[in-house]
Amino acid sequence: MQKITAAITAVGGYVPEYRLTNAILETMVDTNDEWIRSRTGVEERRILKGEGLGSSDMGAEAVKELLAKRGMDASEIECVICATVTPDMIFPATANLICDKTGMTNAFSYDLSAACSGFLFALTTGAAYIESGRYKKVIVVGVDKMSAIIDYTDRATCIIFGDGGGAVLLEPSEDGNGVLDSIMKSDGSGAKHLHLKAGGSVKPATIETVTAREHFVYQEGQAVFKFAVKGMADVSYELMQRNNLTADDIAWLVPHQANLRIIDATANRMDLPKEKVMINIQKYGNTTAGTLPLCLWEWEKQLKKGDNIILASFGGGFTWGATWIKWAYDTN
Repeated sequence: MQKITAAITAVGGYVPEYRLTNAILETMVDTNDEWIRSRTGVEERRILKGEGLGSSDMGAEAVKELLAKRGMDASEIECVICATVTPDMIFPATANLICDKTGMTNAFSYDLSAACSGFLFALTTGAAYIESGRYKKVIVVGVDKMSAIIDYTDRATCIIFGDGGGAVLLEPSEDGNGVLDSIMKSDGSGAKHLHLKAGGSVKPATIETVTAREHFVYQEGQAVFKFAVKGMADVSYELMQRNNLTADDIAWLVPHQANLRIIDATANRMDLPKEKVMINIQKYGNTTAGTLPLCLWEWEKQLKKGDNIILASFGGGFTWGATWIKWAYDTN
């Protein structure tokens, strides 16, 4: 009997309409277009506007598109995992809210938090459910409303992040396509370099924490950059080596869209030319858990059944990893 693998059978995505360009940022904080582009590659980012809108609203739109593409009723979905660090609220889980907004009444659902590696960690988890035979239809969502936790007076962080997300449907496959291997890593000692200072159980929200602007992302850029370049590049290369894959075997690298220099370093380590690398950081910035599914969403029509694809990420925690998938369908 052929081994059961978890194949991606549909992709959905969503980005808000509002574009926060570098030109607009120049009027908000001490920065300029050339400085931002040369250091990050970002030209604009999408921002979710509107009273009462959160990550679940973007996730729900991505799921609706996915279900429509697959021609599947929401009631058929058995499990939903949402990767996010910007939940609508501490509880209930954003995944619960996405299910409610899309009619996925038969799915059990929960959130997973691994910062920018969240989607990759959730994809690996969802794949395990499929591989075990327990479930046949699992949706993995990666979505973040980063504008909710970004200090727009801090030029070190506000130039990088945007809002958006995507979703994939996992179903069983016996033709050798799907999620084939993953290497996931984490190191909690990196927390001091990238974290949200207040709002958790150690430092609950108070008037003092709000006044001190401690509910925004804190990042030591140089330290994070150094770890990210090595972590994301090394784990991607390790995954290739472990599976005897060469650059010629790889159709696409799907890298986390954190910084163009980190993406280039990872591609160089894998000996991949730029035309094999999915890059949309210039349009969306870093949407955290949303970057990888948004890449798959944008490039879906170019993907061919049997394509070898490496997804790679690095995020706060520190968390990082790489996953090898063999694409399961031709879009056209």
